[in-house]
Amino acid sequence: MNILNIFQIFIGFIGLVALAIPFSDNIKQINYKYIFYGILAQIFLALILLKVPLVIDAFEILGNGVFVLQQATQEGASFLFGFAPAEGAPAYRSLLETFAFGVLPYIIVMSCISAILWYWGVLPFIVNMLSKACQKLFNIGGPVGLGAAANVFIGQVEAPLLIKPYLKTLTNKELLILMTAGMATVAGSVMVALISILEVSFADVNLIQHFITASVLSVPAAIMYANIMIPSNSVTDFNESKTPKIYKSTMDAITRGTSDGANVAVSVGTILITVLALVYIVNAFLGMIGAQLGFDLSIEIILGFVFAPIAWLMGIPWSEAIISGELLGVKTALNEFIAYPALANLEDGLLSDKSKLITFYGLCGFANLSSVGILISGMGAMAPERKQDLVDVSFKALIAATLASCMTGLVVGLLI
Repeated sequence: MNILNIFQIFIGFIGLVALAIPFSDNIKQINYKYIFYGILAQIFLALILLKVPLVIDAFEILGNGVFVLQQATQEGASFLFGFAPAEGAPAYRSLLETFAFGVLPYIIVMSCISAILWYWGVLPFIVNMLSKACQKLFNIGGPVGLGAAANVFIGQVEAPLLIKPYLKTLTNKELLILMTAGMATVAGSVMVALISILEVSFADVNLIQHFITASVLSVPAAIMYANIMIPSNSVTDFNESKTPKIYKSTMDAITRGTSDGANVAVSVGTILITVLALVYIVNAFLGMIGAQLGFDLSIEIILGFVFAPIAWLMGIPWSEAIISGELLGVKTALNEFIAYPALANLEDGLLSDKSKLITFYGLCGFANLSSVGILISGMGAMAPERKQDLVDVSFKALIAATLASCMTGLVVGLLI
């Protein structure tokens, strides 16, 4: 690593923090100790998750488990949707090769398995450890610590369900932490679906390791940014010693997990249809304007220039920053299910392997406009009296979650 790289990384840490400060409710009350703790926690966790041999071996086992899960999902999906053409008939595209029937089933199966592991106590054990660490580092209460940490494994709407009785009493800062953590991470059910999209382009990379690392690292970053935007010392804590439960039995976990996964899959599929249609319409108009002006113009090109400086702050060379910035912009304005395939389909040489991996981390999260609506409606249904407060902090949450994922990309780039 040369002097220019060190300088870029140093400016990156300062710049990604500085971008959040103008959105703070009270700049004078920002506790910079929590910023230091947040960055330090990210570096420490990254070292453990990416460099400790025992952890790397564990991720190898998880990777093999994901392969088995993919095979099992294909077995179930092929029973419903996959059929071969009759002998002598013309070849056609199998339904299992499409996004709807080849990718979305992973969300349903993984959601069911996550629910089972949650009821059996496997995931709560891991989440509680992360939650307690966050509580001590950032002076946050048990409910919001649990809700934020749970986003590593379960969805952004499912995580607040764990602390549903407390939503009505949480402060706006605590609501901001929950929303930011929800949008800065990727649920386990979606991870497997994204792995199926990326596994060809990242053949030599343990994708499950990087997805879990990205989500774990983004939790302290999310809390750090929420502390910047709403600096407050109010803490809401549990009234009882036991963590609230969400499933009554293994069968309840199977049925509800499957149902929740189906809802997420349908939501993802329908949002993709409308978003891609709208993008096509807007790009058609921008293309006509660009043709009149004598240059290419599209949403992707505009977003590339807007997000290029942020990509540079993440540690990506300026010669590649516009390409990476375009992907970051697509993910923020549209969603990760559009940005990740675009990353996978990039022409060779446009991004170096290191820049690809940093961009991969920057894209890991639900921070987009549609997620804002999903969170407001989902959490608002759990605590109707707080809906206006959720609306009030939603824009801050979108900015904070986007910056949290970018900070995670910077930290990982430092260790590659």
